[in-house]
Amino acid sequence: MEIKEAVVKARIEPSLKRETEVILDALGISTTEAIRMFLTQVRLHKGLPFEVRIPNAATQAAMNELESGKGKRFSSVEALFDDLDG
Repeated sequence: MEIKEAVVKARIEPSLKRETEVILDALGISTTEAIRMFLTQVRLHKGLPFEVRIPNAATQAAMNELESGKGKRFSSVEALFDDLDG
């Protein structure tokens, strides 16, 4: 007789589990269904279904700046371009 299911176990942070369960519940999707969907996409794409990249030094510096609250914010695209034009 063929096995119809395989068990997948993963250790994750409790807060990640709680937060994602709230989101998935709102979508009407169980954690099991979400994992099945993810693995199906991995199979279809023959890899991760999204791009994974290591940021270069300039991007990492900009991300660190934003995380520390030092980044610029703009109220509109026009304001952003005005700032870029200097």
